Amino acid sequence: MDLENLLEPNNNEALNNNGPADETTGLWVFGYGSLCWQPGFDYQNEMTGYVRGYARKFWQGNTTHRGTEKKPGRVATLVEEPDSIVWGRAYEVKGDAALPYLNTRECRLGGYLTQFATFYPRSSSMKPFPTLLYVATPNNNLWLGDAPLTEIATQISECRGSSGHNVEYLIRLATFMRDTIPEAIDEHLFTLEYLVRARIKEMNLNLDTLMGNLPQRRASQDNNRNNRPDDGAVGGAVAPPQIPPPVDTFQFTAHVPEKQLRCLNM
Repeated sequence: MDLENLLEPNNNEALNNNGPADETTGLWVFGYGSLCWQPGFDYQNEMTGYVRGYARKFWQGNTTHRGTEKKPGRVATLVEEPDSIVWGRAYEVKGDAALPYLNTRECRLGGYLTQFATFYPRSSSMKPFPTLLYVATPNNNLWLGDAPLTEIATQISECRGSSGHNVEYLIRLATFMRDTIPEAIDEHLFTLEYLVRARIKEMNLNLDTLMGNLPQRRASQDNNRNNRPDDGAVGGAVAPPQIPPPVDTFQFTAHVPEKQLRCLNM
């Protein structure tokens, strides 16, 4: 695969000097956001672990997948923080389609740049090795930066893009960390999750709807609801209008082997 045409020019030296360790046979990509639970590309191997010297922050704006031009969503990026670590999942890339796909998803549409960092596998039997990162910096036009967590939570609660609601992005990431890497400590992520869940409850929104889990009801069930409160109502209150399910977009239709994760939407 022609890496030099896909990576940022200032990162080619890092590729030449930090090739994959002897224990690996190809290029590895580190996911710390939606790549953790929805890679969307073919891969040979995957493993959980962490990178050092960064903190995960919801400081990058998004106007395609989880927001719009008028109401940008917020997604994760890595911010340099010497004493911190960020847990996630690394993938060993397979085939020639993965990097062009990621270049579109992360760089062209997302505003991210490429860097290399050392990945530390969760398994003590594996040695650390270089991995490719997609990192957003304040120099891109989608950058939103720091803000009070209550403001970030409100923004996430109100934004939606072509791949789904911003709430889904946050909660699926937090759920992945809690279920797959329970030892992971991420105060920023889990505090945002708590605040967003509280905001959803305050706004009387349906979490299943925001997560894209829309139940399919039979017509006969709808015809027999005259004497019952609406399915999503609480105490007979009128349920909030349901948001249409996420629209499949071209950048998330890459085939994934049957034994691997399958990408549905970002």
